[in-house]
Amino acid sequence: MAVFGRMAGVAITTALLAGCAVGPDYLRPSAPAPAAFKEQAGGAAASLDLWRTGDPQDASDRGAWWRVYGDPVLDGLERQVSISNQTLKASEAAFRQAQAVAEEARASFFPTLSLDASGQRAKTASSRTSSKSVTGSIGNAFSSSLSASWELDLWGSIRRTVESDEATAEATAADLASARLSAQASLATDYFELRSEDALARLLTATVAAYTQALQITRNQYAAGTAARADVVQAETQLASTRAQLVAVGIQRAQLEHAIAVLIGKPPAEFAIAADETFPTAPMIPAGLPSVLLERRPDIAAAERRVAAANAEIGIAVAAYYPTVTLTGSSGFSASSLGNLLQASNNVWSVGPQLAMTLFDAGARGAKVDAARAVFDQTTANYRQIVLTGFQQVEDELAASRILVQQAEVQAQAVASAEEAERLVFNQYRAGTVAYTNVVTAQATALSNKQTALTIAQNRLTASVSLIQALGGGWEYSQLSSPPVAAASAIDKP
Repeated sequence: MAVFGRMAGVAITTALLAGCAVGPDYLRPSAPAPAAFKEQAGGAAASLDLWRTGDPQDASDRGAWWRVYGDPVLDGLERQVSISNQTLKASEAAFRQAQAVAEEARASFFPTLSLDASGQRAKTASSRTSSKSVTGSIGNAFSSSLSASWELDLWGSIRRTVESDEATAEATAADLASARLSAQASLATDYFELRSEDALARLLTATVAAYTQALQITRNQYAAGTAARADVVQAETQLASTRAQLVAVGIQRAQLEHAIAVLIGKPPAEFAIAADETFPTAPMIPAGLPSVLLERRPDIAAAERRVAAANAEIGIAVAAYYPTVTLTGSSGFSASSLGNLLQASNNVWSVGPQLAMTLFDAGARGAKVDAARAVFDQTTANYRQIVLTGFQQVEDELAASRILVQQAEVQAQAVASAEEAERLVFNQYRAGTVAYTNVVTAQATALSNKQTALTIAQNRLTASVSLIQALGGGWEYSQLSSPPVAAASAIDKP
């Protein structure tokens, strides 16, 4: 075992003398970040209120961004996404794979030990010489050995490999967070669209009841001789058309319910959401500072970590220009009988370094370095593009939120005016001063304006979800500081 002691001493001394890693050290690339959001200035800032959360204990669960809507059904559905969504399970498995690759790379820092033992009985062949013949002999051979091999990381190739794999694992953790946020946002959007369909069904049901009453009045007037048959037909047509719209609502609602079932990992046949009389209200959500966006978008974090991985790959490619030094050693016993195997006289050993260096490769190593630098430039450009896209998405949703608030206010006035016009025209018809065509037109206008108001309310909800997603939800870059913690917080295993 003294052999291995000497080998370890040489290795430690050499490693201490080396201590360098070729290739560029990583610096996070700069990215364009405006001082403030354009759409939050001026009128936008005046229209945005504080982000009011549904739970004042939000600091204990930063990821539950959907609580701002104060909807217990949505809260229950969102919590099932992290448990049962199959896309997230696949992303979580990819993250564990990336972690394992990083662990495999870290193992290269240590020597490889192997144990070998063998025993055999063999007969040698007979031979004949000019003077005599020699009969083959039968003999035994036993051996055992312990060997070690250790590649010294003189130029940092192993360190750069570990650096690259760890950055890739962190990028995969951010991918998992991004997939989770995307699934949560999709579920919230589908849920609000479903609630909008419920509200539309209630509106059409009330309209059918009103049209039924109007039809009965028209029939009574026709029976009394004060209305024409055409008035009755028009009233019947409008009622049937509205009933058809009410039936069609069920198609879209069923499809949204099925989509939600898949998002939470359940067969659509085993899942249902009961209709609700309430309609969620869009929260007023302020945007974070632009610099904060770089820390809160998981896709931006993933892109930045891939830049770090690509930077380390340059060092790996450059290290190929330098020789590799591997320390090898073995110690064991060899004997013709098992009983004498472990005697000191039968001990055999060897120790020594091995140096390997490529002298000529027709430019292959240079090409690999150039390729690694090109990949670094590519990932850097992708990172900056994702940052720009992130700011664009926030600006888009800020503009949508601001404009939809204004549109909702104007549309509310239009609904009130249309309802008043419908009431006045119907009273005029009953008094015999206008034709029933005027009633049909007023009723259609009122219904159309109410549907438009409902669509605006739905758009405000979906825009708020998109804005939260564009701001990164409750995710933070600090979650990547420890990949195992990032995995635990990214998905809850059943």
